[in-house]
Amino acid sequence: MRRLKLALLTGAYLCLALIVSLLLWRMGATPAVGLSAFIGSLGLCFAFHAIVSHAFDNAQLKLDIETVREAHAILVEQIEKIDARMTTLVETVAEDAEKRSAELTTEVHQLEDLMQRMSERLESQLTHQVAAARHDARSRPVAAPVDAMLEIVQDALAENRVDLYLQPVVSLPQRRTVFYESFSRLRDETGRVMMPAEYLAVAESQGLMTAIDNLLLFRCVQIVRRLAKQDRKVGIFCNISLASLADESFFPQFLEFLQGHKDLAGSLIFELGQTAFNQRGPVEARHMARLASLGFQFSLDKVVDLDLDFQDLARADVKFVKVGAQLILEQLEEQDGKLVLSSLPDLNAADFAALMRRYGVEVIAEKVEAERQIAEILDLDIGYGQGHLFGEPRAIRDAVLAETAPPADFVQAPLRRRAANW
Repeated sequence: MRRLKLALLTGAYLCLALIVSLLLWRMGATPAVGLSAFIGSLGLCFAFHAIVSHAFDNAQLKLDIETVREAHAILVEQIEKIDARMTTLVETVAEDAEKRSAELTTEVHQLEDLMQRMSERLESQLTHQVAAARHDARSRPVAAPVDAMLEIVQDALAENRVDLYLQPVVSLPQRRTVFYESFSRLRDETGRVMMPAEYLAVAESQGLMTAIDNLLLFRCVQIVRRLAKQDRKVGIFCNISLASLADESFFPQFLEFLQGHKDLAGSLIFELGQTAFNQRGPVEARHMARLASLGFQFSLDKVVDLDLDFQDLARADVKFVKVGAQLILEQLEEQDGKLVLSSLPDLNAADFAALMRRYGVEVIAEKVEAERQIAEILDLDIGYGQGHLFGEPRAIRDAVLAETAPPADFVQAPLRRRAANW
């Protein structure tokens, strides 16, 4: 564009010089004079052009300098504003950090007070429980193996040989750990880990199940606290028995503890077996409702019948149902060209998990043992899995377990006093 403009101006200057020389020639000037006039006119045009261009260039340069100065002034103003905002932000963060530190200190003190009170109350409760169990054991003959197992369970409680195991629950198909299920395991005096099948029957019949639940619940709460400090967004399924829900002495204490720490509601899920859930009475249902009012959720495991009362699950705030992978696959059958579950023949098998979600319940396929089961589980739109394929239950390390242990006299003191009286 600039070259075209220069060419046009040059042509105009040539025409103007030519016109001047022709006028002089018409007026009688000699050709030499006309040529001189042509060259002089052309030189004057270019000189005038140079002067005007220089003037315009100076004006543009001044305008550019002024624009740069204005931009610099705006930049300085913005930097000053940002500096002022950063100063305010730093001061605000410092104030918030100091305030949060004070709040955390207060919360820790409150937690210590609550734990001390809970320890004292649970100690008294355990005293009555084991005393009653001992009285029952004395008042009726007990078979030697049962009596021996009772002694082992009591010794394990007295010596705090109750371990916590965690097994991952993963999202499908990503297989990312989103929950853990907690298990309690007792160890005898030789350090051998006893499976629940060995001691649950004795513990239930002798009234010690609530004591075991107490320790498990206590440790689950502490593990949730520990995970929260690490900013890990995972929840823990914690088994709770009907005996604990029906215990009018234990439950109010535990509820009081949870009321002071409602922030655990999103991370602690209480789990009941399907049979226990169906057998719950008014007291257990009322206590479950009180936990739900604090935001805590429930889960069903040990499912043997897929013909569930979905409305009852929703009313009881049950948010998860664990179904054995093998149970689901064994119930698959084809009817009238569609795949259904034998317990729900009117429903497509692929719609079972979606139907549960309508009532706010997620299905978890548990006891997943082989890769071949995964494809069929995914075809049924089940979003979570649990089993040895994703990870076996692992014991919490001794160092962590020591941090989550209840106070020293929580179980030992009452048992020592009873031992002195025997």
